[in-house]
Amino acid sequence: MFDKIEVNFHNKEPLYYQIEEQIKYLITAGQAKPGDQLPPVREMADVLGINFNTIARVYRRLDQQGYVSSQRGRGCYVLDREVPIEEERRKRFEYLAENFVRQSLALGIRKDEIRSEVLRELTKN
Repeated sequence: MFDKIEVNFHNKEPLYYQIEEQIKYLITAGQAKPGDQLPPVREMADVLGINFNTIARVYRRLDQQGYVSSQRGRGCYVLDREVPIEEERRKRFEYLAENFVRQSLALGIRKDEIRSEVLRELTKN
C-alpha cells in the first residue's frame, strides 16, 4: 500500500509534507493497519527518487504525532490511533477539499465550474 505514495516535484508543498500527508491518509483510511511496517527509509527514498533524510524526517514527524512508532534497528510501525477515526477522516477530508479548491482556482477554474464538476462526479457514483 505504501507503493501508492507519489511526490510532485512541481508542487509548492515541500516533499516531506506531501509524503507525510499521504501516509496519514493511508492510516486514517484504514489502508495501513496498526502493526503494518513502513518501508525502510533508504528503500522509500530510492523508490521516490529523493534524499533519505527527507524520509527520515517524515518518519520522525509521524512518530512525534503518534501515527507510527520508530523502533531503532527494527523499523517503523503503524500505531493504533487514540484519536477517533471519524475525527481523523473529517480532518483529512477538509484537507483534500481545501487543496482541491485551491489548486482548481490556481488553474483559473471558476467557482461555478468547480461546483458543477463536483456535482457531476457525485452523480456518477
